[in-house]
Amino acid sequence: MIKTLLRVIGVYKIYEKWLERAIIKGEMPAHIAIIMDGNRRWAIRKGLEPWLGHRAGADKVEEVIDWCLKFGIKIVTFFVLSTENFKRSAEELAELFNLLKERATKYLEGDMLHKHKIRVKVIGRKELLPPDVRAVLERLEEETKKYDGLFVNLAIAYGGRAELTDAAKKLAQDVISGKVRIEEITEEVIGRYLYTADLPAQDPDMIIRTSGEERISNFLLWQSAYSELVFLDVYWPEFRKIDFMRAVRTYQTRVRRFGA
Repeated sequence: MIKTLLRVIGVYKIYEKWLERAIIKGEMPAHIAIIMDGNRRWAIRKGLEPWLGHRAGADKVEEVIDWCLKFGIKIVTFFVLSTENFKRSAEELAELFNLLKERATKYLEGDMLHKHKIRVKVIGRKELLPPDVRAVLERLEEETKKYDGLFVNLAIAYGGRAELTDAAKKLAQDVISGKVRIEEITEEVIGRYLYTADLPAQDPDMIIRTSGEERISNFLLWQSAYSELVFLDVYWPEFRKIDFMRAVRTYQTRVRRFGA
């Protein structure tokens, strides 16, 4: 039994090294977006409270950031909390908010963000968050706003339709005030009103979704028009470096067709 296990581990390590060498030779996606699905199902399967899955998922976010730094990926956007998630129980939401505050505080007090020049930005309707949670997240944004080593976007209280609605309202206000003429409105102009307007690459090259579900779920609806979609049958807390590299490898082997 032990010998068999060791052989399996050995084969896994060989494959992992081969895969790493392979993707380094290819073109890396500049912007990866991730729908981190399966936290609750992972926890329930293990007989745990659902919010403990979110804690395990938060640990995985830190690992993925390390992988992005290692492979030179410039932007990563995590779908953390949707506007629809606010319909969950008060107990689960309280745990989620506590987790957000706890992790944001940890990053503020640590040196990882400063060491790697990581900029953190929250995209979404932050006004829906409890004031104390919003305050620590905004402090995190403020202290990292000048960094450009890696752009980490946290989609919190986020919905793609909500984003487009907010953009339409702001654009309408600028049309009414005379800042923008109707004939000047183009796709590029609309992009300036989105939450992702200040990113060096607004549109994700690839969107990864874990847990086996195969849908976008109201995530980056405008920006994902030509994104490559990769669906993985693994719960987010179990997402491994090899899964990440296989997703990148899948992206590299596809022929991207814009408009076809």
